[in-house]
Amino acid sequence: MDNYAEPIELEDELFEHHRFVVPKGQSMLRIDKYLMGLIENATRNKIQQSATEGNILVNDIPVKSNYRVKGGDVIRIVLSYPPFENLVLPENIPLNIVFEDDQLLVINKPAGLVVHPGHGNYTGTLVNALAYHFENLPNNSSDRPGLVHRIDKNTSGLLVIAKTEQAMTHLAKQFADKTSEREYIALVWGNVKDDEGTIEGNIARHVKDRMQMAVFLDEEIGKPAVTHYKVLERFGYVTLISCKLETGRTHQIRVHLKHIGHTLFNDERYGGNLILKGTTFTKYKQFIDNCFKTLPRQALHAKTLGFEHPTTKEFMRFDSELPSDITECIEKWRGYAKSHTPEEEEV
Repeated sequence: MDNYAEPIELEDELFEHHRFVVPKGQSMLRIDKYLMGLIENATRNKIQQSATEGNILVNDIPVKSNYRVKGGDVIRIVLSYPPFENLVLPENIPLNIVFEDDQLLVINKPAGLVVHPGHGNYTGTLVNALAYHFENLPNNSSDRPGLVHRIDKNTSGLLVIAKTEQAMTHLAKQFADKTSEREYIALVWGNVKDDEGTIEGNIARHVKDRMQMAVFLDEEIGKPAVTHYKVLERFGYVTLISCKLETGRTHQIRVHLKHIGHTLFNDERYGGNLILKGTTFTKYKQFIDNCFKTLPRQALHAKTLGFEHPTTKEFMRFDSELPSDITECIEKWRGYAKSHTPEEEEV
């Protein structure tokens, strides 16, 4: 009985946040390690603390973090408050809809808008807006209404939303089968050497910083990811590029570009809010600060989106203009590049 916690009374105020059924054939693994691979943003310390507090149940019995799971176990994580991310409150948040019919809609998401509720963002998200403007949207595999894919909070650009179960299934399959088209425009630090290229490398959560993702060359770690890039314009210390996604992993473009030494301009999470290329001149630092103020987020925009319509089978392609914060930043760099030679200034 050493692997079991003290019995607790299952009262009405306990809410189920997660439920997992261990597949047959699963090797006997400590439950804290097992749950680490299943719960997004979970740390081992948090899981162990939940077990200590009696919040992890196996077959309705509280267990300690050293309990070893086996095939057929039903794991439940229960807490004294409801899972807010699943309680979507309709909110009257305006949507920039660029296309809509009875099956789907395509929206142009502004930077700063979180796509779905989660830790620290239970209101004010795109999903809250969708719940206000539309009824009975189909849930995806994560119980999030309408969402076929997502882009980061501080990335702007195009998203397709499913309005029917048929559309959800059809569109999700296209993204999984890599037949959809997605092009992003990015401004990155450094002078990208090749005019075009492909970045390949599995992506998984960073081993030290759980807020970041990282590239792993070990094929046993993470999920495969492929990004194709092409240089659009060079400004010496930064480069404007187009990125086309073959896969759609969390932070894929941000992580892949950092991996090859070209972090996104002003991407705070990955260090792009520091001066990574350039001179020690005070005027240059002032220029960069002005660029950061003009573009107070990572320089990434989901510009084009293409997919086959679920019912008409027509291939649809949508394009969006670069938002003003990115275009103004590009103009600043264009002007700077005309009057400065990096080779002369580089320290």
